[in-house]
Amino acid sequence: MNADDGALTQERFDLLESLSTQRKFVLQTASGLSDQQARERSTISELTIGGIIKHLTAVEREWCDFIVNGPAPEAEPDEAAMAAWADQFVMAEQQTLAEIVSGYERAAAATDELVRTADLDHSHPLPAAPWFPPGARRSARRVFVHLIGEIAQHSGHADIIREAIDGSKTMG
Repeated sequence: MNADDGALTQERFDLLESLSTQRKFVLQTASGLSDQQARERSTISELTIGGIIKHLTAVEREWCDFIVNGPAPEAEPDEAAMAAWADQFVMAEQQTLAEIVSGYERAAAATDELVRTADLDHSHPLPAAPWFPPGARRSARRVFVHLIGEIAQHSGHADIIREAIDGSKTMG
């Protein structure tokens, strides 16, 4: 990947490179783990490495859907919706780390394609939520920057969890 070949603007190249770097860090924390270790809660947190990667898959898919289709129709959260949201953080017994990583790689590839093709200035209104300012909008560019931050934050979580499992450190 090279911005100088004319295929990508420098901005798109930078977004893709930043996404790739952060994904590499989070996936590195999973390298060499067994399925059981990927499910292990090694700190007081409920988070696991498999659960974090599963969550990041959902986050990339949901934000890419937002870029393409705008906000999902507003609905009152019900028990099923809350359970589905909580499930995206859990690596279930029947799931394998390889399956979760593969799903994440597919979601990442779809995000990368959107970085290459989306109108970065196109925006949509954010859904009403206590964490969004009323009437706020997000451009595709801002969504991609948000994803970089989200992946980086969870990469740090995964690094702490991995270190508690076997002493391995992603960044040190």
